[in-house]
Amino acid sequence: MTLPAAKSETSIESRCAECGLRMTGQRRVIAQVLSSATDHPDVEEVHRRAHTIDRRISLSTVYRTLKLFSAKGILERHEFGHGRGRYEAAPREHHDHLVDIESGRVIEFSNPEIEELQERIARELGFELVGHRLELYGVPLAKKKPSNRKG
Repeated sequence: MTLPAAKSETSIESRCAECGLRMTGQRRVIAQVLSSATDHPDVEEVHRRAHTIDRRISLSTVYRTLKLFSAKGILERHEFGHGRGRYEAAPREHHDHLVDIESGRVIEFSNPEIEELQERIARELGFELVGHRLELYGVPLAKKKPSNRKG
């Protein structure tokens, strides 16, 4: 995993500064790990990656930091099953998620037709949509088991 150069401030670090958070060395490492992530790591994975950079970073420090960053709106926490929160930088352009339930891989996608449908449904029910989260769960078609149904 390649992290940004030490002098380069990540978007998460910038958001921390905007929120008035003091950036300790350990928080900076955690912010860099999250900024360089191409997946949606859980707390244990963030700790593993951060710990390889700074051995003094404890699991409890990662928990506290992720909780703080989430509370300040710097990170989004997602529950994709298995009882573990997974994290990504926020805010970003709106996107939805498709989760491969076999591998746990999370695929981000956007679809204007889905967005319009959600808006239309909200209007038809008498609401103005102010936010939403769409998570789809599936298995790759190549691995889908044939149905045992007869007929």
